[in-house]
Amino acid sequence: MEGACDRLCIQFSYSPKKLEDEAKAKQLLERSVQMYMEPAYRQPILEKMDRYLPLTNLVTVSVDDPVGYRGACHRHDSEQWLVLSPSAASPGLTKGPITEGWWSITLSVHSIVTGSCDYRLAVWTEPARGDDR
Repeated sequence: MEGACDRLCIQFSYSPKKLEDEAKAKQLLERSVQMYMEPAYRQPILEKMDRYLPLTNLVTVSVDDPVGYRGACHRHDSEQWLVLSPSAASPGLTKGPITEGWWSITLSVHSIVTGSCDYRLAVWTEPARGDDR
């Protein structure tokens, strides 16, 4: 970031959010249960498979400033508007000075159940607006 600013804004979105093909979703669930669950627990899970539908993609955002960790936004929303400023921050992030230097945003891919998943990440600075939301 060049120069001083009072507010860092992040817009993050990804799509699709969910796997629309229910038959494919059930197939993925069944395969996962067979691979990762102990045999004694498989059947009860498979009998209640519908409670785990729809299967969804999940990608989350973490932020580090030049000094260190500023937080993580482990939200299930596929579109997020996040703000950091000296006096306020979006839930999951820590308010504090917007210092000059290298910042990093990490996208954690928890689950991709669709054939592809596109994302958009935009980051910009602006002066504080007074309401700091």
